[in-house]
Amino acid sequence: MLSATPPAASTDAGRAAAPVRHFGRFQLLRLLGKSERTMAWLVADPRHGQELMLVLPRAARPSTDAAESWLQPVRKAARLSHPHLAHAVEIGFQDHWPFVAYDLGDGSTLRDRLGRHGMAAPEAAQLAVQALQGLAYAHEAGVAHRDLQPHLLIVGAQGAVRVAGLEVAGPDATPDRGAAEPGAMRAQQDASQRDVLALGVVLHHAIVGRPALDEPDVGQVIARLPPLGRELVRLPWDVPQPVPEPLRAIVNRATDRQERQRYRNARTLAGALDGWLRSDAALGGGPLALLADRLRVAGALPSQPGAADRAARLALMDRRHTAELAEIVLEDVALAFELLRAVNSAQVRGGQVSGNGAVLTVRRAIAMLGLDGVRRAALALRPWPGPLDEAGAAALEQVIARVKRAGRIAFDLRPPGYDGEVVYLIALLQNLGRLVVHYHFPDEAQQIRRLMQPAPPARAGDAEEPGMGEADAAFAVLGTDIEGLGLAVARLWGLDDDVLAMVRPLPLATLPRSADGDGDLLRAAASCGNEVLDALALPATRQALALNRVVQRYGRMLGFGARELQAAIQGQPRPISAATLPAELDEPNASSDAAPGSGRAR
Repeated sequence: MLSATPPAASTDAGRAAAPVRHFGRFQLLRLLGKSERTMAWLVADPRHGQELMLVLPRAARPSTDAAESWLQPVRKAARLSHPHLAHAVEIGFQDHWPFVAYDLGDGSTLRDRLGRHGMAAPEAAQLAVQALQGLAYAHEAGVAHRDLQPHLLIVGAQGAVRVAGLEVAGPDATPDRGAAEPGAMRAQQDASQRDVLALGVVLHHAIVGRPALDEPDVGQVIARLPPLGRELVRLPWDVPQPVPEPLRAIVNRATDRQERQRYRNARTLAGALDGWLRSDAALGGGPLALLADRLRVAGALPSQPGAADRAARLALMDRRHTAELAEIVLEDVALAFELLRAVNSAQVRGGQVSGNGAVLTVRRAIAMLGLDGVRRAALALRPWPGPLDEAGAAALEQVIARVKRAGRIAFDLRPPGYDGEVVYLIALLQNLGRLVVHYHFPDEAQQIRRLMQPAPPARAGDAEEPGMGEADAAFAVLGTDIEGLGLAVARLWGLDDDVLAMVRPLPLATLPRSADGDGDLLRAAASCGNEVLDALALPATRQALALNRVVQRYGRMLGFGARELQAAIQGQPRPISAATLPAELDEPNASSDAAPGSGRAR
């Protein structure tokens, strides 16, 4: 395959010039990289007077059938045009050895750019997103790479990435890919998923600064991962440069030991990385960037079933029964949120927040907006289920029912003297991110639920594989956390920093023992209601222990024990609005809200 030209006589008797090697007309300048299946060379092309990247399989194709089997998919790949796919300038054979020549332009390989200190997290993620966009385009056209390696990613001077070497590795040991058979389609899908796994291994290398498992051949790394091997590839904690937790979750999911947890296609992984990049951006980013357009079009949530009946009941009422009006509104989480948004964002526009504080009860919102404003808000909501399909609507309805029950338990367990409606609404707002994800990102919500499910044991007698926590699953799918999305929406509505602090659920890793103020108690009561629902969602054998843990965490602070907790769980729903307030507060002009951060009935 290779030929060498003897060097000219050297004037230095102790040194001899390196031999000039050729592959056909191409002068081989430098080996860029090799794997078990392919190799890449930097070559000089005398015909066009330029340097090219030459990618070759590691095996010749001596027969006509073998040559045609290799040519067909490679030519198909070369016809694809995408900014993140390298341009093939020539496809050919030299002494039965196939090759593809690519235009390098001003680029160099990712392998050449990687050093011992790795890449900064945003840079590595951005490079991966571009490569994944090219791979996704190829996969959707029925083309796979089959041997993705760092030396087959060309990085331009401005950071643009192009993928070289599509299909050059040759067909796998699978059915004929030209046949329209389920086996051929499955083989193509498997090859595409392997490309995504390979990109995850490459991204791991780029961040850590050394190859995964100390093996430079990505294909060999994959062969050592389950289900073929028993090795694990996860980002170590001693990486040269900081890795934010969302990105760590994404990269670890890409190479997860459980096949079912890995990304199934290139666009899913690209979406998670892009979501993290946009959330992490200093300008024009933040979690709200993912939701802004959809919030404008479809609102935060759709009106729940029965909206027409509620609107009719509102039309027959007057402002003299604020608490009764509020109770109708509280039946619909979307309408309650819309009233809070309307009054708090109006205060922001009017510059009144510092004087009046955030509005945290529907009663006060009704008093401020008037009955006509409430009716307008009800009519402005998207009817159920908005743009959701049947499965998405069922999932959202289930989450809404869970959130409302958590709010009622928090209402029942609140400390004496605190406004039950405030506690109820804070418990709902602690779930705002979960609700908007199920409404605006139903496919991603389904992925998150799937990642959280435990896997059945591989063999009889083994323990089941635990699923991801919700935060890690959201990082891995959306590139941001669900809580952050909820806080971003709440901030857009005009809720101030005191309220935003209460809307953050208490971390499970902390043990609340005392409250520094009313805001801490309100936050704890809402968090308690949500943790009770989390405990009730566990298998029956684990519920009692989890509920006992809730009593230990919150009982002393909020003043309840195991008996009161069971009563709250089994209790019948009671009116939320003004349920324990003096009668004089059921007036449209009464300010029954708490002072900022208090939540006390007054």
